Amino acid sequence: MRIQKSFAQAAGTLYLVPTPIGNLEDMTFRAVKTLQTVELIASEDTRNTQKLLNHFEVKTPQKSLHEHNYNERIPELLTFLKNGNSIAQVSDAGMPSISDPGHELVVACIEENIPVVALPGATAGMTALIASGLAPQPFYFYGFLQRKKSTQKKELTELKNQTATLIFYESPHRVKETVKNILEVFGNREVVVCRELTKLYEEYLRGTAEELLDYLSEHSLKGECCLLVSGAVEIEVDEVFTGSLKEQVELLIEEGQAPKEAIKTVAKRHDLKKQDVYKEYHEL
Repeated sequence: MRIQKSFAQAAGTLYLVPTPIGNLEDMTFRAVKTLQTVELIASEDTRNTQKLLNHFEVKTPQKSLHEHNYNERIPELLTFLKNGNSIAQVSDAGMPSISDPGHELVVACIEENIPVVALPGATAGMTALIASGLAPQPFYFYGFLQRKKSTQKKELTELKNQTATLIFYESPHRVKETVKNILEVFGNREVVVCRELTKLYEEYLRGTAEELLDYLSEHSLKGECCLLVSGAVEIEVDEVFTGSLKEQVELLIEEGQAPKEAIKTVAKRHDLKKQDVYKEYHEL
């Protein structure tokens, strides 16, 4: 059991600072002030963050913290925090830790009883959700799906019975194939694709999965995409089969199936070879 009094002390605090996802005017006064007053900024990409710092005339030094160096960097940052210094952690865009680096440092700070303070601000998933037209609650934020088709379809199958609106992030180059997989696994649900959020060419594509797939077959997209899918209306429940394999075959035969067809049906429902069910039925 740990209790954190976030503002009991001003120094030695990790601040999680969201950055704009496109429009620089979405940077809050508090976020700019925090970046100006901390002793160090831990950035996903120091070159990218430097552009933001230059725009708001922030002179605070940076150190990189990303998926390739966090194991080496975190002990260094913890020592810095324990010495009474504060750090602002930022990702390239949006909220740290949300499909971006950050979580490991948060966990490490909590373990060391270092205060972790999150600032509110821009995040693509919530921004797209409230303008999508789909049910805003409940929602299920998933982030990026796996790229490999078979793995992605397995992930989608596990999400098929979710009644909440589903939120995914996707590359514009892969969104067409992802919508195709969604259609195959979920059926023809309502889908919304939002791209270039907060930027000049922000665009929402709203329709069924089939309509979106037809559109994407003739139009290419640019910019990171937020993909939202309506939740399940009817939940599919896996049928439970009782009795031995032999008893199941016999029951299907009683219902009118030929023995050969009954064996094939039982094999398919249990993902078995027909020969195995045949041997079980004939007690070979």
